[in-house]
Amino acid sequence: MAEREGGGSNSDSNSNSGDNKKNVYALGFVSFFTDLSSEMVFGLLPLFLTGQLGISRAALGMVEGMAEMLGYTVRMGSGAMSDRMQRRKPLVVMGYSLSAAAKPLFGAAAGWADAFLVRSVDRVGKGIRTAPRDALISESAPASRVGRYFGLHRSMDQAGAIAGPALAFALFPLAGFDGIFYLSLVPGAIAVVILLLFVKDLPIAKGQGKESRPSVLRNVRAVLAERRFVFLLAIMGVFSLGAFNFSFVLVRASDIGVADSQIMLVYLAINAAHTLVGYPVGVLADRVGREKLLPAAYGAFLASAFFMLLASGTDVAQAYLLAAVYGAYVGIAETVQRAVVPRYARSEHRATAYGLYNLVVGLAFLAANVVFGLLYDGMGLAAAVAYSATTSSIAIAAMVAFIATAAKKPATTAATPQ
Repeated sequence: MAEREGGGSNSDSNSNSGDNKKNVYALGFVSFFTDLSSEMVFGLLPLFLTGQLGISRAALGMVEGMAEMLGYTVRMGSGAMSDRMQRRKPLVVMGYSLSAAAKPLFGAAAGWADAFLVRSVDRVGKGIRTAPRDALISESAPASRVGRYFGLHRSMDQAGAIAGPALAFALFPLAGFDGIFYLSLVPGAIAVVILLLFVKDLPIAKGQGKESRPSVLRNVRAVLAERRFVFLLAIMGVFSLGAFNFSFVLVRASDIGVADSQIMLVYLAINAAHTLVGYPVGVLADRVGREKLLPAAYGAFLASAFFMLLASGTDVAQAYLLAAVYGAYVGIAETVQRAVVPRYARSEHRATAYGLYNLVVGLAFLAANVVFGLLYDGMGLAAAVAYSATTSSIAIAAMVAFIATAAKKPATTAATPQ
């Protein structure tokens, strides 16, 4: 069966067997309105920081990297807490509410420190909700449709990420930066209402251990007992060490010649490409093996890094081509990496596994954005791209080796340490 082709454990069989597609749709609408709110703001934020507040590219990388790292670190604790509580929804509600309340405060930011504080609060909210939400999605899906349901959620999420920049583009001449920031509260509040009314917690399948509420340490040990998952996390971490975020694509688009008033359209192109690939990639991942698509995701990022370097002059079409390739990378990577995790963790440890995944990726993401920004400012774009290309190439080679090795071994069950 294709479900075994990636060489993962048979942990999927420990997930809830029911098909709760309505839950996935409800979470998809929550993400749609949250992303509509977020992307109204984030498409303008790099220009707001580098233009209105006058910070450097290196400082932009530091702000983005530190805020994201904080959010990813919180995901570890939130995931472990969700498994400890044996509930998902309370933390999901808390996280979405915090983010909805934070983003409008960019309108009151007077300097980079204020913006960093608001960005950090928003990312903490995202960190609180992400691991429990991803665990809830995986528990709402039968094992044969995990990739498909994550792809469905990503596509609904990214539909909001298309609507957000489009709305901001339309409103920016009238509202300006501050007005867009304040208006972002409306869709954020709608998302929280949908979450409260239509998303339900599901019973978490329990293992055979004696503890009904095992300790956080015990859950972490259980997840790390699956050595192939540890190796997979290491590969994802190496890749993430060079994976700069969308802010640098927007800055590069501005350098190429895209006007500030048009930069939201470049961001919209990133999100449109992300949306278009999300669901098809999820379906394909379920059919051919989820791990097998990770080299393609990393290869798409590698291509986007070279497009950053090759784009030049005043041909703004190059900016949109760069945005499309980068968006395709994000759509493949975020769908497949999240869909891989349930193959290596039982249901009662799943939010902890997502927390570990997010912690590794988040720490690497901090390094990626800081190093890329420093290289971009200090040594030029070619040096920054060379760094990202090196980490991506190593990750691709390691992932190919992982797949080849896994194909020679029988699937195993991630055991709970006693």
